[in-house]
Amino acid sequence: MARILWVDDEIEMLRPHIIFLEQKGYEMDAINNGADALMLIGKYNYDLVFLDENMPGLSGLDVLVEIKKTHSQLPVIMITKSEEESIMEEAIGSNIADYLIKPVNPNQILLAIKKNINANQIISDKNSMDYQRQFREIGLELTNNLNPDEWIKIYKRLIDWELKLEKSEDSGILDIYQTQKDEANTVFSNFISNNYIDWLQGDDEAPVLSQTVFRKKVLPQLKEHTPTFLFVIDNLRYDQWKTIYPALSDYFRVVEDSIYYSILPTTTQYARNAFFSGLMPSQIEKKYPQYWTHEHEEGTKNQFEGELLGTQLKRLGLDMDYSYNKIITLDQGRKLAENTHKLFNKKLNIIVYNFVDMLSHARTEMEVIRELASDEKAYRSLTLSWFKNSPLFEIMKTIAEKKGQIIITTDHGSVKVKKPVKIVGDKATNSNLRYKFGRNLDYKAKEVFEVTNPDDIFLPKINVSTKYVFAKQGDFFLYPNNYNYYNKYYNDTFQHGGISLEEVLIPMITLSAK
Repeated sequence: MARILWVDDEIEMLRPHIIFLEQKGYEMDAINNGADALMLIGKYNYDLVFLDENMPGLSGLDVLVEIKKTHSQLPVIMITKSEEESIMEEAIGSNIADYLIKPVNPNQILLAIKKNINANQIISDKNSMDYQRQFREIGLELTNNLNPDEWIKIYKRLIDWELKLEKSEDSGILDIYQTQKDEANTVFSNFISNNYIDWLQGDDEAPVLSQTVFRKKVLPQLKEHTPTFLFVIDNLRYDQWKTIYPALSDYFRVVEDSIYYSILPTTTQYARNAFFSGLMPSQIEKKYPQYWTHEHEEGTKNQFEGELLGTQLKRLGLDMDYSYNKIITLDQGRKLAENTHKLFNKKLNIIVYNFVDMLSHARTEMEVIRELASDEKAYRSLTLSWFKNSPLFEIMKTIAEKKGQIIITTDHGSVKVKKPVKIVGDKATNSNLRYKFGRNLDYKAKEVFEVTNPDDIFLPKINVSTKYVFAKQGDFFLYPNNYNYYNKYYNDTFQHGGISLEEVLIPMITLSAK
C-alpha cells in the first residue's frame, strides 16, 4: 500500500484524519515542520505528500520548491486556509498535484489520494468492466445488416474503446477487444465486398466516397470571410487523429468529427487523385490522360493534384482563389510554417502533408522504427511525438492565432497485417501487398474481393483481361517464392491498398479557432 507523508505545524489536530487513512490501509508518516519533512523525504520513498502552506520557519511553498529540486515526480497536495489567488497561482506554478482549502474532511483527503495514486488503476478497472458490458452489445450489432452510417458509428465506438483500454494493465481485456475488432473487420470486409460495386453504379445507399467528399463535405464548409486550410495528411487513420487532437485542443474546438469512405485501392495514387479530381481513376485516365500515370509507368503518380482540383472546381462552375502546397521534406514544412501568414488572403488553402505515410513505410523497412512502433499503441504514440515537434503543428498554431478554419482529412488509412494469402502473378503484376491487378493472377477467390471487370469499379484496365483482387481484414498477398522469408519480413507491418476498417473509414474533421 502507498506510503504518505503529512506535513502540518498543527499535525496533532489532524490525528483523526491520519487514523482514518491508516484504517484504509495507507502507511502514514506525520511531521510538524518543513525541515524535518525534507529529511524524511530524502530518507524514505513516499508516494504522496500533504503539505500545509502556512507554517513557521520553512513555509509550505519553500518546502515545495525544495521537494521539486530533488523529487520532481513526487506528487504534492497543498493544504491551506488561504484563498488568495496569488498563493494558488504560485503553488500551481510549482507543479502541485492538487490544492485543498481547510477545513478538510477525511473523505475529501481519501478522494485526493485515490485521484493521485490510484487513478490509473481505478480508471483501468472501470474501463474493463464497462467494455465487458458493451462487448455483447457491440457483438449483437455486428450480426445486423448494417448500413454505411452504422458502420461509421461502430468503428468510432471501437476506436474509443481501444484508446481507453490501451491504458489498461489487464492484457486479457485487450485480447478480448482485439478479437472483437478482428471480427468487426471480417464482417466489414464482407460488407464492402457485397456493396462496393453497387455504390459506384449509383446506389442511393452509397456513402460519401473519395471522389465525392470534396464536393459534399469540404465545399459546404468554406466561409466568405474566414480562410479555410484543408490539411490532407497522407495515411492518417482515425485513431491517430484522436491521438493528436489533445495537442490541438488548446487552440481549436471541434466543429465536426466525421468519417468518409476511401475508394479502392486504398492507396495514394487512386484515392487522393479521386479526392482532388472528383472523379474515379478510370474517369481521370479518359478525361485527363495528361494527369494520370499508370502504375507500371515511371514518374510520380500524384504530381498533378493541384491541376486536378482546378478541373473539379471548373466543372462545378466555381471561380475560387486557392493555394496548393505539398510538404514532403522537413525544410518544405519549415518554409511553409514561416510563410503561413501570407496565405490568409486565399479562401481555400490546401496543404498535403506526407509524413505519416512515410512513417508507416519506414516501419516496414527500418528496424529501429519497427522497434519504436512495435504495436498499435506505440505507432500512435510515435505519430503524436512527431506531430508535436513538427512544422505542421506550428502551421496550425499560426492559423489558430489568426482565427482561421481547419479541415483535417486524409486519402486512406493503413492496417497491421497478420495473415499471408498466397497469390501467383506474372512479371507485370504490381508489387502492393494489399491489392493486385493483372491478367494472369491465380488465387483462392473466397480469400479476396475479386473484381473481374475493372469498369465495374472505375479502375484503369491495362488490357482486356485485367482484373483486380483486394486483400481483406489483416491479410496480405505473398508469392510462393521465398514465402517464409517474406512472411517473416512483412508480418506485423502496416500496409494499405485493401479492405479494412482502418484503411477505408478515414477522418474528415473540421476545427475552428478558439
